[in-house]
Amino acid sequence: MELHYRSYGSGPPLIILHGLFGSLNNWHSHAMLLGEQFRVFTIDQRNHGASPHSPVMSYEAMANDILEFINRHHIAPVHLLGHSMGGKTAMQFALSHPQEMRKLVVVDIRPQGDPPHHHRILDALRSIDFESVRSREDVDRALLPGIPDLAERQFLATNLKRQDDGSYGWKIHLSAITGNYEELIGPLTVNGQFSGPTLFVSGGRSSYLTEVDRPGILRLFPHAEFIEITRAGHWVHADVPDVFRKVILEFLS
Repeated sequence: MELHYRSYGSGPPLIILHGLFGSLNNWHSHAMLLGEQFRVFTIDQRNHGASPHSPVMSYEAMANDILEFINRHHIAPVHLLGHSMGGKTAMQFALSHPQEMRKLVVVDIRPQGDPPHHHRILDALRSIDFESVRSREDVDRALLPGIPDLAERQFLATNLKRQDDGSYGWKIHLSAITGNYEELIGPLTVNGQFSGPTLFVSGGRSSYLTEVDRPGILRLFPHAEFIEITRAGHWVHADVPDVFRKVILEFLS
């Protein structure tokens, strides 16, 4: 699958992978600044952003997408940074293709899997009747009952697209995400171990990655380091961007 991407700067290659319902646009500011030291590639994962849609959405498939991307651009070995779902794709890739890797950064996610907590979002997104939508404000009002938080609605609204006929729709392949949701939140099942330099960054106000998860992580990533940024939630890179970027640069450099 030929993924949509943007590139920034020059230097050792660094690929950045967004999370569920996200896109490469979430990482533009970081990529601009990291591009001063690295050749940064931000990627829309399958069924997100401007990348192709597919009914298949396993971590094996998404890791293979990254391998195809690396081979197409002749950039191995790479640094790989992923947030949330992107972090699980990055872990899957590192465990499956360690020879293609330099360093791995995983942001606020664990390989062991998570409880389902996106159903309200999926229900809200599926509830939109786009035949009656005339503006982005219509979508915001329709999402409000299921998603009262304004910032969360604004993030989800980045997935809106205007069709050629003026109507609206979702960029994400909502039915594929829904159909593969249990696998997306489940544990990684890949065999292997990545012994290269690895950093797990967690938010102190997030429950996605905690100290309890560390023994299981170290079995897969024996040289993993852990940093918790206390003032951050799940969106570590958005909550404390300067601190986050300093941590990343110190590790990768």
